[in-house]
Amino acid sequence: MGYAHVYAHEIMHRGRVPMEPVDFVPDWADRPRKAKFHPDAETLPLPAAWPDAVARRPATGFTLPLLSGMLRDSYGLTGRRLAVQANTDLGALPHYTQANWSRGTASGGGLYPVGIHWAAGPGGPLTPGLYHYAPHRHALRRLLTGDVTGQVRDCLGAGAGAAAEATQYLVLSVKYWQNAFKYNSFSFHAVSMDVGALVQTWRLWAAQYGLRIDPVLWFDEERLARLLGVAAEEEGVFAVVPLTWEGAGAPPAGGSGPTADAAVRHRDAERSRLVIVFETLRRIHEATTGRAADRPEPGVLDAAAALPPRGADPLPLPPPPDPPAATGRALRARRSSFGRFEASRPVAAEEFAAALADCAATRYGTEAERPDGPPLTSLYAFVNHVEGIAPGAYAYDPAAHTLRPVRPGPPGPFLQRTYFLSNYNLEQAGAVLVPTVRTTAVLDSVGDRGYRLVGGTIGAVAQTFYTTAAAFGLGAGVALGFDNIAYVEELGLTGTDEAPLLIMLLGHERPRPADFRHEIA
Repeated sequence: MGYAHVYAHEIMHRGRVPMEPVDFVPDWADRPRKAKFHPDAETLPLPAAWPDAVARRPATGFTLPLLSGMLRDSYGLTGRRLAVQANTDLGALPHYTQANWSRGTASGGGLYPVGIHWAAGPGGPLTPGLYHYAPHRHALRRLLTGDVTGQVRDCLGAGAGAAAEATQYLVLSVKYWQNAFKYNSFSFHAVSMDVGALVQTWRLWAAQYGLRIDPVLWFDEERLARLLGVAAEEEGVFAVVPLTWEGAGAPPAGGSGPTADAAVRHRDAERSRLVIVFETLRRIHEATTGRAADRPEPGVLDAAAALPPRGADPLPLPPPPDPPAATGRALRARRSSFGRFEASRPVAAEEFAAALADCAATRYGTEAERPDGPPLTSLYAFVNHVEGIAPGAYAYDPAAHTLRPVRPGPPGPFLQRTYFLSNYNLEQAGAVLVPTVRTTAVLDSVGDRGYRLVGGTIGAVAQTFYTTAAAFGLGAGVALGFDNIAYVEELGLTGTDEAPLLIMLLGHERPRPADFRHEIA
């Protein structure tokens, strides 16, 4: 049993046994930037928009305008928002230096620690090289000139499938201090979900144009870290995403030539004067460091598949309707409700059914998962105020599109009693959805690296939830500050290895909110 099992146990029990360091207090005055900064790197602006004609028909591959649109709608800043809400940072938000900038992708604590690097090869619109996406400027910073895609392919190793045939790659890294300054040892759990949320945004966005996003999680992480010019113990490389590029041919034969051992020399300028290393974070990073040779065989994860839904006689749900807003518009509208739920307007059963169906259908889409394989997640729902559905706890059966009662009665008192923060009144939400993963079974099947798969899978479900809620004009919120073990007990999961890892709140917000919105994209 590897260290990831220990970490998973501590995460599940942290509501009752606090994780070390228990007396840690963030130094907000010395916080890091919300993005990496390479002051000496050349900056190349990305196109602000893409032609309508391209946006309205399927594409044969990515183009620069399409990639620019995907980056903008996922991690780029799209507007400034200020509203009367219940989150603890409300007092600081009117100040420009603490402004809240909306993005299409959700992130734990609004910290956005994922670094997006583009390894541009031949056949693309830019000089081959390695570029870093600067979200605050919607631009690329050139970190290295020369084709390094052969080096990326070498890191992927044998068994990478179609990913080894690409000429363009997005490489996702996480600079741990960008999140750990606030969440310390809990950080790794949160950033694993952040990566999954970003990848799922791309999967939803690309699907509008008939394009696929298939992340690769197993590769030579240490070598990729050297290519990015980062210290492997400070910044983890979590995923490589191959891109199908319009008009690109096969990669050149013979590898990457003279740039095979290239490495970025530009360094991120850290803002914090003191960077703290947390022992738990260091150990889980080392335990999950990836190696291409450890890539799981197809079908291995079947042993960690979601268990069949349990509960009493099934209750049929109405068919989910088509969302009234397209994906791009929903991503622009996405936000966290933070205490603005109001119970006087119940959620329509059709909209509730759509959220359930979309979340249950979500996959991370990694090379470890078979396209037609069983899902890793199960989905439960605590119903407070949904039209035609009695309050209670339910298990969702995606195959039959039904709910199976688990525990009758209004769940509001339980939900609020087991929530640790003050930014939501859970009883006011129409429903609280709870995805679970058999974490220990995943780790037993694919090793410690599987913890990144678990977190990414749950993050992908959360991003789908946010996007579906926004498409239907519903309020939404995702939270991790709850008693995980209490949920295991309430849902009757004791004795199983199903782990509730976050909760997702759905409902109507109060009318006539005091909001300020200024769109910048």
